[in-house]
Amino acid sequence: MDKVAAQRLVRETLQSSFNKERFVSLIKNLLNHVEEAPFTYKGQYIFADFRDSINLVERIGKYKGPDEKLFDILVIHLKKETTLERARTKQRNFVAKYLKGSRGGVLKDAALVAFVAPDGEHWRFSFIKMEYKFNEKGKVKEEFTSPAATPF
Repeated sequence: MDKVAAQRLVRETLQSSFNKERFVSLIKNLLNHVEEAPFTYKGQYIFADFRDSINLVERIGKYKGPDEKLFDILVIHLKKETTLERARTKQRNFVAKYLKGSRGGVLKDAALVAFVAPDGEHWRFSFIKMEYKFNEKGKVKEEFTSPAATPF
């Protein structure tokens, strides 16, 4: 893809209402190789403590970086318009739980996520990364990226 087409794709994707096909195209052009591995979770398959705010989770695919880090590409459909702005920490915590192997037992290092409001007009693109550090007592401490991303 040439530079002008790439700029247009980024602009059209990020400055418009959510469009799954454009989002997938952006991700596939952003990353070297995305393994298509779609699945959908809804209803009872959403973690119980998040069912009040998350309607549907779609995995678009998986990515393995040159450093062997594992990423999932997700689209998370929210139940309320206000959830997009007011529940960033809860959304990040949902993805953190997902990344810790709760789905299939495989730990993931990060996720590229489109959080989509019910109207589809408003959405947020987030990168959520898990980091594990040892504290002075030798216990593992989990750290996540900040939930302070700006919605589109």
